[in-house]
Amino acid sequence: MEKRRVSIFDTTLRDGEQAPRNTMTPHQKLDLALRIEALGVDVVETGFPASSALDAEATRLISRNLTRARFTTFCRALRSDIDCAVAAGGTRNHEVQILATSSELHLDRKRNISRKEAVHEIQDTVGYARRLGVPYISVGLEDASRGSDSLLRAQVEAGTDAGANTVVVADTSGCMTSEEYGELIGKIRSWAPPGVSVFTHCHEDFGLSTANTLAGLRAGADGMQTTLGGIGERAGNAAMEELVALLAYKSDTLGLYTDIDTAAMYTAYTALRDVIKLEQPRNKAIFGAYAFGSAAGIHQAGLLRDPATYEFVEPSRFGRERSILIARHSGRSVLRHLLAEMRVEVGEEELEALYRRHITERSGGDCEDISVLRGRLAEEMLALKATG
Repeated sequence: MEKRRVSIFDTTLRDGEQAPRNTMTPHQKLDLALRIEALGVDVVETGFPASSALDAEATRLISRNLTRARFTTFCRALRSDIDCAVAAGGTRNHEVQILATSSELHLDRKRNISRKEAVHEIQDTVGYARRLGVPYISVGLEDASRGSDSLLRAQVEAGTDAGANTVVVADTSGCMTSEEYGELIGKIRSWAPPGVSVFTHCHEDFGLSTANTLAGLRAGADGMQTTLGGIGERAGNAAMEELVALLAYKSDTLGLYTDIDTAAMYTAYTALRDVIKLEQPRNKAIFGAYAFGSAAGIHQAGLLRDPATYEFVEPSRFGRERSILIARHSGRSVLRHLLAEMRVEVGEEELEALYRRHITERSGGDCEDISVLRGRLAEEMLALKATG
């Protein structure tokens, strides 16, 4: 099967930052932008310059320091927003993402404008950005998942006729199933002219952002908008690490791949967490504190013999380490393994006594790394040897 490369548009610094408690300074954004670029993403979104002087400054800094990826600014369908974006970042290597109002619900309840006005403002602002010399223009179809086919098609055709290079299909409220979103992407792909890219933009409200993004890619999307750690509005955005991991392991099955440096993602995520003071979740895929940790005896017995028994995703591939954690569910296999490492032989009765002292009577509800248990056992064995 011929494989197709998936482009990645990172929106950590814009959609990710606008969620509660995720605020970043311009210089923090610059540092993170350079880290994200180094991963191999194609596009880094800097923010919404017309919304604040801080986002304008972040755009100025990032636009002057990226060396490979292009940068994107977020704009409403207003000429003044585009002026702010261009004033901050210039036109070289600049993608302006123009927000389209793409559902009747948003037209009526949010904007109070007609469909005709919504189509016209996209045509007008795309053409305006093109005349200013902006080389890359995307139309972001906000709430596309609840828009009618006739409205969406009119906006796609108006935007691309005016010079847009990319159409972004946003499941803004995270309301779609994978089947629904894949069908929507297929329609947009059929309406967009050849040479115009289609990108996914999925949210996590039903926990389906990874699955929906994958469905969109399989339906013909050229790229995906993601954030590190899945940060973003409400429950978050599609997580870069989950999709990159999925394509890394299922590339042959899916016929899709990325060029992302998988081993460097966790370091970039850790830097992001430090900036926004994000506590590390315990159970999140790829980046969770215990994503590669085990405390259950049955699992540990398998992992100690061969990690492949319970690890399909390899921690080292993502800059992580495997952790064997000692808790009340840990079994005797951990003790046998450590004693064998120390070349100490004990009978079953002594093993049971060690198991009670070091695991069942100590662990309670807490976990400790296997290295701690190794140290205690070593001390005990030395003491026993010293006393004869």
